Amino acid sequence: MRTAEILRKTAETDISLKLNIDGKGESTVNTGCGFLDHMLTLFAKHGRFDLDITCKGDTQVDFHHTAEDIGIVLGQAFKEALGDKKGITRYGSMILPMDEALILSAVDISGRSCLGYDLAIPTEKVGVFDTELVEEFFLGFVRNAQVTLHIRQMSGTNSHHIIEGAFKSVARSMKEAVKIDADFSDEIMSTKGVL
Repeated sequence: MRTAEILRKTAETDISLKLNIDGKGESTVNTGCGFLDHMLTLFAKHGRFDLDITCKGDTQVDFHHTAEDIGIVLGQAFKEALGDKKGITRYGSMILPMDEALILSAVDISGRSCLGYDLAIPTEKVGVFDTELVEEFFLGFVRNAQVTLHIRQMSGTNSHHIIEGAFKSVARSMKEAVKIDADFSDEIMSTKGVL
């Protein structure tokens, strides 16, 4: 089983996270932010990742540190769980419809951190969640997972649908990229020999 457990405590957040890449999509998520809980729960479900997250953050300020730091810890967990990345497919992509929203994502588990982010979210908030924090979450994730991730909005007018489509699409792309390819199970999918 490819698993990781990360504990991260700062003056702003106290996070406990457990990840099983080869899971069933089961999750227990308590971040202190209902909208972020919803996004991470569906990320686990659509990626078939077992995910347990608890976060105590300075939510009396806002959700910035909580969203960013959970992205960091989730990225660290993927990097740890993937180990030397032997046998993984490496690449994954998905064009995902969420009602009127259509979101494309593509990932390369490359060992290099890059985020191409192109979501035009029309409102500043969904409930009490600042929509600009979606980018902060994914920045924290790619920098620590050391992956290249592109997220593109092809259509969409509803902020909730656009963000939900992004999380679902990325989950499906990650699911494909971390999958073990039986034909190459003893190889690292790079001419360099490392990822």
